[in-house]
Amino acid sequence: MKKVLILGAGRSSSSLILYLLKAAAEYDYEITVADASVELVKQKIQNYGRSRAESFDISDITRTIDEIKRADLVISMLPATLHPQIAKLCVENGKSMVTASYVSPDMKVLEADAKKAGIILMNECGLDPGIDHASAMKIIDEIKEKGGKLLSFKSYTGGLVAPESNDNPWGYKFTWNPRNVVLAGQGTAKYIENGKDAYIPYHKLFSRIEKMNIEGYGDFEGYANRDSLSYRSGYGIDNIPTLVRGTLRMPGYCAAWNVFVQLGMTDDTYYVTGSDKMTWADFTESFIPAGKGDAKQRLAEYTGISAKGEEMAKLEWLGIFDKKPIIMKDGTPAQILQALLEEKWKLKDGDIDMIVMQHQFEYEVKGKKQRLYSSLVVKGDDAIHTAMAKTVGLPLGIVTKLILNGKINLKGVCIPTVKEIYKPLLNELETLAVRFEEKIIG
Repeated sequence: MKKVLILGAGRSSSSLILYLLKAAAEYDYEITVADASVELVKQKIQNYGRSRAESFDISDITRTIDEIKRADLVISMLPATLHPQIAKLCVENGKSMVTASYVSPDMKVLEADAKKAGIILMNECGLDPGIDHASAMKIIDEIKEKGGKLLSFKSYTGGLVAPESNDNPWGYKFTWNPRNVVLAGQGTAKYIENGKDAYIPYHKLFSRIEKMNIEGYGDFEGYANRDSLSYRSGYGIDNIPTLVRGTLRMPGYCAAWNVFVQLGMTDDTYYVTGSDKMTWADFTESFIPAGKGDAKQRLAEYTGISAKGEEMAKLEWLGIFDKKPIIMKDGTPAQILQALLEEKWKLKDGDIDMIVMQHQFEYEVKGKKQRLYSSLVVKGDDAIHTAMAKTVGLPLGIVTKLILNGKINLKGVCIPTVKEIYKPLLNELETLAVRFEEKIIG
């Protein structure tokens, strides 16, 4: 019997846990799910056999090591900053590990030790990063195999609300960590365009967007992610003239969000003293220069939007001009804004979310230029088995199964950019209704 230890039973783990519980009887697995809340774990494992619900506290190192020793493979669904700590314990105890998070410098330094221990530390195996790597590399390899030369690669992903549950003017509800949404894009976006490095500073990020269409689902807009340049070597496309990775939102979102950026409401570097004694109107006023006219007029003039336009309508809907008291005491502007958004952008009972991804390739084969668009749309089943949970959890579960069953034999720190991983991963995802539609133009 192969034993799997899943650390963390949070929002993104539901589909992962269910996938492995269903696989347990067929492949003779035992699934242990450990979390600070045993009650949450019991909800996730339901009445499935071959499972254990355990409490977990990462500060209890002895207990953590005991659970890792007991397992054949560990899946970390903990916050990304904790993955290296778990990975180090896995290396020391000769246990492979799978995560959905980016390879951090602290993870990368374990490469040699992981190989020496004969284990794999599989990272970036969720949605973005994860499915994006696998699906992009499939097409990149196919283009190379037919002698093609890549000229441009653009890739955008968004975790959104499904059209049937879209009942607010922002076209957005939280399907993953709200803090990451509020702080998205801070820093400078780096990419390459027509052979030249390009940069977008944070205060311009949401005003420099790219529009795209996905057949059957309409128009979207994308803004650039922080660092697209690092993907050149990972994808084996070091000499590509244009490479951009970004995030998708519904039309109009970026222009309205840009107002918060310009005001400074997404700043997380200082605390607003006495914020619990303020109303939302007071809070908003504190970011607007004094002058003639009411807060809406002055905000519109200051940020360059129309006082009666769509951006203002979105801001009014959120309630930032209301006399409603702020509950949070001494929060940062970003924390205070997040509290409001969590209230207004919450998935309601019956709501379903939607994942949208599109890769756009331009390449040349035998002197002929072509474009290929590869698009993915996945909808959630409910508020528990969301599209986000599916697209993060299913790749983790599939790769875990492939490792346990000896189908992946790589060692060291890996991501799913090699055929040994991405081919069986994408093949099984297709059977689970996670499939890309490819369209060649020209």
